Amino acid sequence: MRIGDAAAAAGTTPRALRFYEERGLLPPPRRSAAGQREYGPGEVARVRVIRELLALGLTVEDLRSVADRIGLLVDHPRRRCGRPDPDVPGSGVVDRRLAALDAEIDRLTRMRTRLALHTYEQP
Repeated sequence: MRIGDAAAAAGTTPRALRFYEERGLLPPPRRSAAGQREYGPGEVARVRVIRELLALGLTVEDLRSVADRIGLLVDHPRRRCGRPDPDVPGSGVVDRRLAALDAEIDRLTRMRTRLALHTYEQP
């Protein structure tokens, strides 16, 4: 299927598919004789997984570090992320993202507390 159809099937845009390809998250697709990108069900499934991981809070850079393993989630959708392995590059991506989220939540909580202490009622 062409890029527009593949994007629609994955719930995104053709621009997003090209972006994922440029960033190394989506392998370059086959090309037709006319040079148009051609996608199959496997690529659409991969884009769905990428979008789900991004929606969970992982970044494109996080996914780049584990791009070679995104296919595992396509093949086994119920698979969970394993424990970090120091011998496997990028294996701690989920733990690092969780730590970053915890730090941001802490920062925002402190900011909210400070703001609440300095808010005055109108006379």
